[in-house]
Amino acid sequence: MAGKEDGLSLTVEFGGGAELLFGNVKKHSINLPAGKQWSLRELILWMKENMLKERPELFVQDNTVRPGILVLVNEADWELLGEGDYILQPNDTVLFISTLHGG
Repeated sequence: MAGKEDGLSLTVEFGGGAELLFGNVKKHSINLPAGKQWSLRELILWMKENMLKERPELFVQDNTVRPGILVLVNEADWELLGEGDYILQPNDTVLFISTLHGG
């Protein structure tokens, strides 16, 4: 069988400077541990612990992304999908775009 039982495969992408917090890599293929359903909120916290390289306060605030970061799941605004409550599906693409600019 072609099905994978070893986790949830996703693509996570960054734009607008958010990639600087993640080792300056814009696209990541990740595999979340199997055995549960993963919400978008849980993904964000997993990313904070496992992928974030610096300055977590620029990405996470109160267990979600901080204001000024646009989140798209398969090119749809996460606000239309239930935000952090959205249950991730195999091969979803999650894009984080920073709209914050320093001065």
